[in-house]
Amino acid sequence: MRVIRTDVLVIGAGMAGLTAAARSLERGSSVVVVEKAAAVGGSARFAGYAWTAPTHEVMDEINPGGDPALRRALVDGFGGAIAWVESLGVECAAAVPILRYGRGHQFDTNQYLDECRRRVSTAGRLFTETETLALRSRDGAIAGAHLRLPDGTEIEVDSAATILATGGFQADAGLAAENIHPNAGVMQLRSNPASSGDGLRLAEAVGAATGKPRSGFYGHLVPTGVPFRDSGDFVALSLYYSEHALLFNLDNRRFTDETLGDHLTTMRLLEQPESRGLVIADERVYREWVLGSYVEGAVAVDKFDLAQRRGGRCGTAETLEDLAHLPPEWGYDGAAIAAEIRAVNAAGPAVYPARMHDSAPLDRGPYYVIEASPALTFPFHGIRIDEHGRVLAAAGGTVDGLYAVGSDAGGLYDHAYAGGIAPALVFGLAAADAAAPTHSAGIP
Repeated sequence: MRVIRTDVLVIGAGMAGLTAAARSLERGSSVVVVEKAAAVGGSARFAGYAWTAPTHEVMDEINPGGDPALRRALVDGFGGAIAWVESLGVECAAAVPILRYGRGHQFDTNQYLDECRRRVSTAGRLFTETETLALRSRDGAIAGAHLRLPDGTEIEVDSAATILATGGFQADAGLAAENIHPNAGVMQLRSNPASSGDGLRLAEAVGAATGKPRSGFYGHLVPTGVPFRDSGDFVALSLYYSEHALLFNLDNRRFTDETLGDHLTTMRLLEQPESRGLVIADERVYREWVLGSYVEGAVAVDKFDLAQRRGGRCGTAETLEDLAHLPPEWGYDGAAIAAEIRAVNAAGPAVYPARMHDSAPLDRGPYYVIEASPALTFPFHGIRIDEHGRVLAAAGGTVDGLYAVGSDAGGLYDHAYAGGIAPALVFGLAAADAAAPTHSAGIP
């Protein structure tokens, strides 16, 4: 069987994998990158910002359940990650607020990914449409992988370091149901379809530790029954403004503080009956938030109009009384919901569940109604790593020679979120630095 020898093998060519590969080349390592899809880039092709919490204090406040070492490493490494992106000739815009607690930079992720790919193709070796069958071991350490090429040929890659960066398991309904929530397998996929748990399976097969199940996921609310036509819909159909609206379940009740953020409300709605609910905005929320840009620099889209044109369960009510005319087949009691909205308006800051970050009443008609369901971008459960990206062993210590980065890694977030591109960059760089050899193996 043909054997390729290299310093670093990267399995997965999305943001984290290509970052690790390009950094490894800069560190003088020989590099082989393996991607099972026909094209590189993964879900990062659909992103536009790198952001996270600006300080340790903010990160600890919004993500108290995350691994402390990973939380600290992300905050500490973010500035260097942005400098790295710019060092590749990709301009990063000035920092802007993201959500209510983050800071981040807009940049052309496609330009960045293409530059990393160019460097790998020029100085390393890139295999696409190639399946990783198993990891190889030697003397108790991981020493590469067994691959199957597109033509069916099987080869071995012998490497001093192997970095898993396959993007998570969101495209595998069974793994989603097992590790996120029993209802998670039916969520619409707000991601590339190639990330189906390869990294997790490979790591578990060699004794890697994994994070806490049911630790949540990153996603957003989208109109129920409106399928994504293309990747542009991942943003266009996401109901980011729900943090200023009200959300009701099939029992006609609010069940969470919507103002904590649409990404957190999405996790809560998954646990509700049938994982669907009504997002209701009044004229103020529609004017100030539905019609506006969610993040400075982003294109504004009238998400209500788009959902209505695409056949979603949408409607307007001139007054709260008109909510009584919701279509009965939707399964809600509009009069009961109207009564709840009146109670919310009357309670103000004393309302329960609290509305910590926007307690203004929703009392200006017309009211804009969309039925929403959660959509899945990537899970928080994954392979446990340390701050250098080294994979932890279930039996203690580390799995020598093995690293995991990006959405393959777990433990950073626990029912909280402070960016996806930022940790892909930070831990991709960290793993490459930790894996840098004292000599180069070369690629015969």
